[in-house]
Amino acid sequence: MSLHPTLQPYADAWTHSIEAISEMVQSLAEGEWNRRTPCPGWSVRDIVSHIIGMDCEILGDPRPIHSLPRDLFHVTTEHQRYMEMQVDVRRHHTAPEMTAELEYTVIRRNRQLRGESRDPGTTVRGPLGKDITVEQAYRARAFDVWVHEQDLRTALGRPGNLDSPGAYVVRDVLLEALPKIVAEDADAPRSSAIVFDVHGPVEFLRTIRVDIQGRGSLETAPALGPAATLTLDWETYVRLACGRVTPEAVADRLKTEGDPDLTAAILRNFTVTP
Repeated sequence: MSLHPTLQPYADAWTHSIEAISEMVQSLAEGEWNRRTPCPGWSVRDIVSHIIGMDCEILGDPRPIHSLPRDLFHVTTEHQRYMEMQVDVRRHHTAPEMTAELEYTVIRRNRQLRGESRDPGTTVRGPLGKDITVEQAYRARAFDVWVHEQDLRTALGRPGNLDSPGAYVVRDVLLEALPKIVAEDADAPRSSAIVFDVHGPVEFLRTIRVDIQGRGSLETAPALGPAATLTLDWETYVRLACGRVTPEAVADRLKTEGDPDLTAAILRNFTVTP
């Protein structure tokens, strides 16, 4: 049985990233599992634990019964507490235990993908008990594993796959967030345009137009005389949008033109991931 065409790109992206992650961690020494990653508060082990846990949830496994310690200072929201549960329950697992569980989880997920017959619009239970569609669930997993693949690559010094199938899923998700970031969060002037010029392995030029009512829309056409232009490379764009770095930390990789207050407001509100 083949997947619905709408789901296939997300399944392909997930498969590509999860195979890369499995290969990366297979031969890690015990100490390497404790390396810090760009994901706040999480080590290599924590990220792999999160991936395992989230894929187990999409498989329908019950969540672990576990009490989080009180000294996890990077956990400040209910969403973060939810995500931390699958991580903390595995914090003392050994390297062989981690790789074995990851391998088994991937086998189970691949089996699920081969037998998937649900319509993309079917409602399923998502994180925090929120109802989402099957398509949203598949898209979220593709997004999640690619971003965390990049976290692991940074931590382990193994760059790559910045233009793999998951990168384009991530691009589309991040672009969808731009109108709100610019028009609402950064409060861009009405009847203005803001240009994002991104280069590197994934390239795009997008304009956010803010209408007279203050609503933002995403366009592919360039703008003449924009209120602001932000030029940066793809990797920096992702790291900013996913909260891995601050604008100050990557100032040398970021060029801004136009209204400085507006560009500063956009960058302050640029993080998309919770």
